[in-house]
Amino acid sequence: MLPGKIFWKPLIQKMVTGHWRQFRMVPEEPLFPDSLRRVGLYFHVPFCKNLCPFCPYNRVEYDDTLFAQYETALYAEMDLYLPYLKECEFVSLYIGGGTPTVNLPGLTRILERFQNTFSLSCDICIELHPRDMDSRSLEELRQAGVTMISVGVESANDRILQNIGRNHDRKTALDALRRAVATGFTSVNADLMFALPGQSLRDWEDDVNSVIAEGVDQLSTYPLFSFPYSDLGRSQKISRVKRPGGRHIRSMLEITDSLSALHGYHRCAVWSWLKPSAKKFSSITRHHYIGFGPSAASMTGKNFYVNTFDVSAYAAALPEKRPVALSMPVDVRLEMAYWLYWRVYELKIRDDEFAALFGEGNSVDARFSSLLRPLQLAGMLKKEQGGYRITRSGAYWIHRLQNEYRGACKNEAWPQEVSL
Repeated sequence: MLPGKIFWKPLIQKMVTGHWRQFRMVPEEPLFPDSLRRVGLYFHVPFCKNLCPFCPYNRVEYDDTLFAQYETALYAEMDLYLPYLKECEFVSLYIGGGTPTVNLPGLTRILERFQNTFSLSCDICIELHPRDMDSRSLEELRQAGVTMISVGVESANDRILQNIGRNHDRKTALDALRRAVATGFTSVNADLMFALPGQSLRDWEDDVNSVIAEGVDQLSTYPLFSFPYSDLGRSQKISRVKRPGGRHIRSMLEITDSLSALHGYHRCAVWSWLKPSAKKFSSITRHHYIGFGPSAASMTGKNFYVNTFDVSAYAAALPEKRPVALSMPVDVRLEMAYWLYWRVYELKIRDDEFAALFGEGNSVDARFSSLLRPLQLAGMLKKEQGGYRITRSGAYWIHRLQNEYRGACKNEAWPQEVSL
């Protein structure tokens, strides 16, 4: 850890959460959530046929037998939660991976079970790989109730796709986007990655223009975080792989901003740009959510917890007990800080939304003035009627901060403790 971080990390933690002490996640099973009103659902499909070396998410190589064990366990986990979620309004069902469509018949069975178990009438959102997006598969997903999709394009440059170990090419990705837009989903989002090895500003400009030209509703851009670089370098035999400097990354974000604006898209989150008439696709901004599957996290307002990452351990735990690996209690101040973080990610902080969630008489200024005032002075935040707006400078530094806080729980099925 750099010397400066020893001082500024605890200081920021104190300003945001009200605590000096480190947060500890321990192997304790929290109580079932029994007072949630509006909640998002998530389930994780931890299987891929090609394990991309840059990917920081929990995934294993696909196996028919292991998938069958996973599917049975997932149904058991749903049944455990059902008595506690009967009165909830479900705001969305999000499906991530891995590659969720690695077993399409299995996925559609799971989707049907979720819809029937929880009587869903919300948006169903899913992440897709360009190689698994023929017209028939897309139509099957739409018929199964999927309304919003995100396509992992990553790059429209064959050289860069090869560098990062991706098993599709430019033509496959752009054709997949074209079919997705034509299928008639409520929203089609395209994911692009920047800060990639060997990626120039001209390469990035072509990526953004190529994806926008296919008529997607939303463009989301993600950097290659620092921690996957070592795995990428080893697997691809790229010597001296290192993350680009801040000036290069800032330039890429500025290119995205200007090109998106030129084509009528507006910035709707730190890394996302949206057509004005389109519905926003987002995976991570639900306030309360319950996660199902290996490595899935849950935030109930009273507790934050995460399932074991190990697929076999997950399946073995159910139906006798929930497969929770680590948990930590959440007090009101920490829940408020959690809400604030994701509103900052969405670039808007609304006083009325804060009061609606935490009660009349609570205001963002009263709770977080010691944090918000310095950010205003630094030009990262601007006060406006009804709340705050994050500036372009603020959006850049949020991106840098997120790179500092990623990863845990990958090496052990049942870790003893993780300090945050």
